[in-house]
Amino acid sequence: MAEAAANPAAAATSFPAPTISLPRGLGILRTYSGALICLEIVFGGLVWILIASTNVSVPLLQGWPMFVSVTMFICSSVYLAIFILGLADKINTDWNFMDMFYHFIAVVCYFSAFLLEAAVSSAGAYVNSTCVPRPRGNIITFLDYRQYSINVAAAIFAFVVTICYGCSMFMGFRRWRK
Repeated sequence: MAEAAANPAAAATSFPAPTISLPRGLGILRTYSGALICLEIVFGGLVWILIASTNVSVPLLQGWPMFVSVTMFICSSVYLAIFILGLADKINTDWNFMDMFYHFIAVVCYFSAFLLEAAVSSAGAYVNSTCVPRPRGNIITFLDYRQYSINVAAAIFAFVVTICYGCSMFMGFRRWRK
């Protein structure tokens, strides 16, 4: 203690080791957390593809789910790559807290994206060659059966991804509290 007070440069050059409970390298793929991250990437990519394949009937409502699915797909891929390549050892941070915090943000974003995508699906009026009067003041979109089905599938998979991120957040919280 007295040595650090006498020589302030010695204290500044020592850094604590990063706190990591997850294995590095391909070993992360054999853990529940690694498997959940892979599911997040696969199902998040599926949400991205489904939203991109629809006619955007309400851009204001479908823009956020598209942004969330693309952003979280990229972030989860980078996050998994950091552990597979072993870069987590070189970045000095509390990875257990970062894991829990990242997944918390992803849960909030994906849940809101799920709600908006479900709103687009429920606001759609299935038109089969009949004339549907448009109510005043309400949002109504006219979708054919294929478009309606794609929006429903995107909402379901967005909810599945939300559950995957929620499970990852819970496991990250348990690792962080230990």
